[in-house]
Amino acid sequence: MERLSVRTRLTLVYGSLFLVMSAVLVAVTYLLTVRTMDDRFSARDIDPDALTRLRAVAVNGDISQLMAVKADANRQLAQQKRDVLAQLLQSSLVTMLVVGVLAVVIGYLVAGRTLRPLHTVTATARRLSESNLHERIALDGPQDEIKDLADTFDRMLDRLDRAFDAQRRFVANASHELRTPLTINRTVLEVALASRRSPPETKALADVLLGNTARHERLIEGLLLLAKSERELGTRTGTPLPDVVRSALDQLGDPAVDVEARLAPAAVTGDPVLLERCAVNLLENAVKYNVPDGRVWVRTGTRDGAAFLRVVNTGRPVPAYEVAAIFEPFRRLRADRTGSRDGAGLGLSIVRAVVRAHGGTIETVPRPDGGLSITVRLPAAAAIPPAPPAAAVPDAR
Repeated sequence: MERLSVRTRLTLVYGSLFLVMSAVLVAVTYLLTVRTMDDRFSARDIDPDALTRLRAVAVNGDISQLMAVKADANRQLAQQKRDVLAQLLQSSLVTMLVVGVLAVVIGYLVAGRTLRPLHTVTATARRLSESNLHERIALDGPQDEIKDLADTFDRMLDRLDRAFDAQRRFVANASHELRTPLTINRTVLEVALASRRSPPETKALADVLLGNTARHERLIEGLLLLAKSERELGTRTGTPLPDVVRSALDQLGDPAVDVEARLAPAAVTGDPVLLERCAVNLLENAVKYNVPDGRVWVRTGTRDGAAFLRVVNTGRPVPAYEVAAIFEPFRRLRADRTGSRDGAGLGLSIVRAVVRAHGGTIETVPRPDGGLSITVRLPAAAAIPPAPPAAAVPDAR
């Protein structure tokens, strides 16, 4: 019953109530008819032939024949009553069923018309996103419970629209206000390092501060990108995953581990910039948290109607119960990674935000020999002409 729609449930309630009331009405009518027939059926309703025989027997004075004729007349009278009641009951039941079916159909139509405003509210809620929060239901009609619900929903949309607008302004202002002083500090430190009149102690201090400034810049970039990734996508275009991975590999430069790629055709619809950042973060994470002379395998393709990007790396063994922690902001598995100077702990958090924004999922499996296998699955788009295939490599798993 819980899986049925409200319209179907209302129809069943209407139909059930009508059938119950119809059954009660038929039963009352039947009982009243029986009572009336008992009161009004008399000898005049007996068959004329039976009355003739009854008079003849009464004239002759034969009591036994009189009793037989009277019993026969009573049987005929009872049979007539049964026939009339059976016909009445049959007609009532047929009428009740026909009218019951009509009542169910009419109840279904009336329920649909009554719930039509709710369908408008549902359609508007499904259509809304961060990019069109300015739309409103603006339901017309009497000020009933459904109208109150629609007005409440519109007021909630007003609050959400103001909140998202404030968030967008905050991200834009933070991007400017946080980057500007760091850029100025970096410029001053670079000038101090380049100056010949700066003593060695000053240059050493400037070098340390320059490293910290660079780390703060990466932290701010990561936070701003994370905030952008968690918002509604503003750009959706067909994007081949192999091209995204090749661009990400180019940004790695010359990694300290061996990276092998097997890129089968796969296309998704989304923001190419965010998808590229997702691939870059996955690859950087696989390279950064690896072992000396380690390896990284990258694969793309389609499976079960979804496009996937899989990044597998060697590394230290990762307990299964700690896998979920690596996707939280500023969360790392070990203390040595907490103090890392190469990252802010936002890489995989950005990956998760980008994948969620594209309607995808992430599967993370620790490898028995150490390292992780991270698979990103995204809804596949229409086929895009593939790039030249890369050299085949063995599966890392």
